[in-house]
Amino acid sequence: MKTIVSRDNASFKELRDLARAARRQRRAGRTLLDGAHLVATALDRGLVPELLAFDEDAFARPEIAALRARAGAVPALCLRGALFGEISELASSSGVLARIAVPPAPTSLPAGDCLLLDAVQDAGNVGALLRTAAATDVRDVLLGSGCAGAWTPRVLRAAQGAQFGLRLHEQVDLAAFLRGYPGTAIAAVAHGGASLYALDLAPPLAWLFGNEGAGVAAELLAAAPVRATIPLAAGCESLNVAAAAAVCLFEMRRQRGQMRIAR
Repeated sequence: MKTIVSRDNASFKELRDLARAARRQRRAGRTLLDGAHLVATALDRGLVPELLAFDEDAFARPEIAALRARAGAVPALCLRGALFGEISELASSSGVLARIAVPPAPTSLPAGDCLLLDAVQDAGNVGALLRTAAATDVRDVLLGSGCAGAWTPRVLRAAQGAQFGLRLHEQVDLAAFLRGYPGTAIAAVAHGGASLYALDLAPPLAWLFGNEGAGVAAELLAAAPVRATIPLAAGCESLNVAAAAAVCLFEMRRQRGQMRIAR
């Protein structure tokens, strides 16, 4: 294991850039897993990191030692002093980071159930949406232009590693996809749609959710034959996009008799 003590070290600079710059992540085809949970989840899914980085102060913790043992011969760095904190964005870090190659995008677009995101910009919302998709067994997620990157460190943290079980399609022309989609496209709208609970949610469905402020773009609304609205209490304007998606996708599962508790 190599010990790093200087901010001028090339490996340290690379990790810091990956943590801070989405463009650098896309260009390099790499990203960072920040925290023991994400690193463990990646290993559980068979994804082997390219590099591990440890905070010197956390190196002897049992949780960290277990991850080191699981990672085997993966190259590792030990960051001394305040260096680790300049990379990790966690307020209470577990002391481990991993650099991974971003998994390749699927080669074909889905014909079954899928989630479409139109310019959802907030990393926390995108992460929550991915987590909900995984929880409801909607394995294909299509992100249009303007969305926060699905593999950025902040979205990875918000999704708690849900990415590893999904098929993620980024920078998709959503309007073109909908024109060829064989199922029913449902656009979630705050007002004026059919009640979610009056709809027949038989598969396959493409669920379309829009930007936090503007909602679904007009072009995409025109391409979706069904508009769904969640009934809300009087005086309540709308739901957060991630909360709305959770309501819709779990109602779909309920209608299909899939609401079973895992044991």
